[in-house]
Amino acid sequence: MTRIYLVAGEASGDVLGARLIEALRRQRDDLEFIGIGGARMAEQGLASLFPMQDLAVMGLAEILPRVMKLRQRLAQAVADVSARKPDILITIDSPGFTLRLLRAVAPLGIRRVHYVAPQVWAWRQGRVKHFPGLWDRLLCLLPFEPAFFQPFGLNPVFVGHPVLQSGADRGDALRFRTVFGLDGGARPLILMPGSRRTETARLMPVFRETVALLTARHPALVPVLAAAPAIASELSAMAAGWPIRPIIVTDPETRYDAFAAAAAALTKSGTSTLELALAGVPMAVTYRVNPLSALFARRLIKVPHVAMINLLARSPLVPELLQQECNPELLARTIATLLDSPVAAAEQRAGFAAALATLQAPADALPADAAARAIIETLSA
Repeated sequence: MTRIYLVAGEASGDVLGARLIEALRRQRDDLEFIGIGGARMAEQGLASLFPMQDLAVMGLAEILPRVMKLRQRLAQAVADVSARKPDILITIDSPGFTLRLLRAVAPLGIRRVHYVAPQVWAWRQGRVKHFPGLWDRLLCLLPFEPAFFQPFGLNPVFVGHPVLQSGADRGDALRFRTVFGLDGGARPLILMPGSRRTETARLMPVFRETVALLTARHPALVPVLAAAPAIASELSAMAAGWPIRPIIVTDPETRYDAFAAAAAALTKSGTSTLELALAGVPMAVTYRVNPLSALFARRLIKVPHVAMINLLARSPLVPELLQQECNPELLARTIATLLDSPVAAAEQRAGFAAALATLQAPADALPADAAARAIIETLSA
């Protein structure tokens, strides 16, 4: 059997890993899968070396208290890879952990593939000089990434974006309205404040005031908070004093049903913009960090937009309201335009289709199948 060692460090990587295992099995039947993953990879038969949740920490405030634990887990992973001698090691995103693992096992001579290119093209581009020697193949999700990484000898290949396999475009609006008792006149507004506590703490008060302003003019509006399960209870407590208690959805199926029923969305930047675009939901993007962090970021960011859908469209397709512009009055006016103007909403939807077309894997393959093909080619090299 060919032994494949996979490492995922957070929920999104667990989903990618599970789809990748399925795709690899479709192409070869002599594969054994070992490594580190979560519940989705466990469903595919992978017994994780330790709980993936030990690696799923984000932000300096969360990482610092757990530095020793993370170091122990890194040493444990290195020892396991060394002992089990896989034919190939596949690390999935989570660069804070996985890139350290790739560097540590480099002397073993094991083939290595990193899935999800680090977004150094967006900011701190100088970090790319540390990557040569970390992997044999880099699997990129975005069509413009190979051109950035190729000059550094990093062997990039575009495999398509997994959002195309997410199901975000297959939600059931009627099911959502039925489950939550909404009549045909209700207009759901999707609110996505992020999954990190630092994000939600800054955005939820702004969202509350924005909803208050909007519902005064649009009484049929129904706020719907799309929340990560880990912080759903905290968001529910934050929303207790809202003028209209929001519906809170946590699982992907219900979230996508909400997208199908939605009139508009207000979201932080990130992959959420691609999910909403795939579902055809007109949106505005907002974000706020502390002023010092914003000053630092402005010096380092090298891209013209922060919303992924705008980067793909190469234009300000959706409004980006950041820092001082992340205020209830401006957010409410922007969302009101999408609610009141069918033309404005339609223009966004037309742009979504063109931008998302660039995410399709070569030869119209599913992204997971394209990734599996690149891994098998690396195994055979």
